[in-house]
Amino acid sequence: MNADDIAAGRARWQARYDSARKRDADFTTLSGMPVDPVYGPPEGAAYPGFERIGWPGEFPYTRGLYPTGYRGRTWTIRQFAGFGNARQTNERYKMILGAGGGGLSVAFDMPTLMGRDSDDPQSLGEVGHCGVAVDSAADMEALFDGIDLAGVTTSMTISGPAVPVFCMYLVAAERQGADLSSLDGTLQTDIFKEYIAQKEWLFDPEPHLRLIGDLMEYCAAEIPRYKPLSVSGYHIREAGSTAAQELAYTLADGFGYVELGLSRGLDVNVFAPGLSFFFDSHVDFFEEIAKFRAARRIWARWLRDVYGATSEKALWLRFHTQTAGVSLTAQQPVNNVVRTAVEALAAVLGGTNSLHTNALDETLALPTDESAEIALRTQQVLMEEIGVTNVADPLGGSWYVEALTDRIEAEAEEIFARIRALGGDGPHQIGPMTSGILRGIEDGWFTGQIAEAAFAYQQALEKGDKKIVGVNCHTGTVAKELEILRISHEVELEQRRMLAERKHGRDDSRVRAAVEAMVAVSRTGENMIPAMLDAVRAEATLGEICDALRAEWGVYREPARF
Repeated sequence: MNADDIAAGRARWQARYDSARKRDADFTTLSGMPVDPVYGPPEGAAYPGFERIGWPGEFPYTRGLYPTGYRGRTWTIRQFAGFGNARQTNERYKMILGAGGGGLSVAFDMPTLMGRDSDDPQSLGEVGHCGVAVDSAADMEALFDGIDLAGVTTSMTISGPAVPVFCMYLVAAERQGADLSSLDGTLQTDIFKEYIAQKEWLFDPEPHLRLIGDLMEYCAAEIPRYKPLSVSGYHIREAGSTAAQELAYTLADGFGYVELGLSRGLDVNVFAPGLSFFFDSHVDFFEEIAKFRAARRIWARWLRDVYGATSEKALWLRFHTQTAGVSLTAQQPVNNVVRTAVEALAAVLGGTNSLHTNALDETLALPTDESAEIALRTQQVLMEEIGVTNVADPLGGSWYVEALTDRIEAEAEEIFARIRALGGDGPHQIGPMTSGILRGIEDGWFTGQIAEAAFAYQQALEKGDKKIVGVNCHTGTVAKELEILRISHEVELEQRRMLAERKHGRDDSRVRAAVEAMVAVSRTGENMIPAMLDAVRAEATLGEICDALRAEWGVYREPARF
């Protein structure tokens, strides 16, 4: 790019920066040295390829979505939490918010993730153990008791039964007296990554896509600030993928959901801003920064050039980050504080919009109050003490970071081409990327690619080519065993007792009629969300809703592969 074009870009950025709201904060170094809000090529200098780097708040958004960077607003501290019953988790949420957390993120237990009630025989021994148990709207009310749902953004990490759980969230907000149209938050809902990596599905892909399409339509029309889809790369990376695979599979899934919206006749400029993303931040500091920067650039270009988006917000890739759970070690777990801090800093330098930092003991159990506070304070130290919020994309222009960003983008483009090729050249019911994803799921292509990457990394660890402190090097320690959080069996017994009381006290005929009406709608082309909301209002349980749909749509069984 020549010097004149660079100067014109800087002038555009300056005008947008000057007109934007900034935080009332001290934007100097620790020694009091003033720093500019962004840095670029020297005045009058040319920079070949600078159009791929650009300025913050301007296409292709490599350097961030906003001209102010974090001077406008910092990332949202959104700590992921959930354990035991709704009352216990509610107490943890109030602790997080009281200690400076900016949003909530709900972790559900395994029965809830699989669309089963706490009294289901398959739930035995799992209730409340890896997250909070939610059986009905009454649990959702207790979960957010004393927390203004209209005043806090709430993320819910659930995909298979995401839509009925979302309906319970809406009913809980209704019972608080909230204006539903003003709710803000994120629902994961990403079923593609379940088939690719996490395996918490209910039905075949097509019924899930039907529900997701209904949800996208409903939110676009009724709850415009709410993001009904958080396309998740986190679980893909945790399953063992490389950084480029995580990026490519995640964005391909996102393109699939764009195709789903377009196939429903929705306006991409209206529904695309409701898509958000969820990435892993692993321990390779510079690779992760490059991954985040490449993600924004790829998304903006594909939405504009492939899917025809014209509004700025439709081109924005907004993402939440969680530090890498798979990087935590049971050996010398205090070292995990350092790993988490480095991973969190990479996410911040990559421009994350919200962040969860893992607790040091999460490889052993759910976090204690003390370890949860350390994880929260890690973010606050980054935000308040080290000056990282002063300058937008401070590593922009680094030869190493720019080369890594280009390399990861190129690898992702190669993977996109392979996925589209899996779908063939024939007609596509939803779109070419979606066809390729579905074929890749059916053939086991994604799981095979991830398994190969995970095996290669494990081999490198076994040989000592890759190091993990406390595991295959520097293994001596004076550390003592940690006290961990243990979930009592009484939690399950109490949850089942409360569920039995709720079932006894409700109008069963109203529940049956509402669930039957929901199933009847599923046989038509109507949007299912209003009928599902009616079932939830009648206190139908999650298991009853999901079981009715299982009976209608069947259950997905992963094909055996050898």
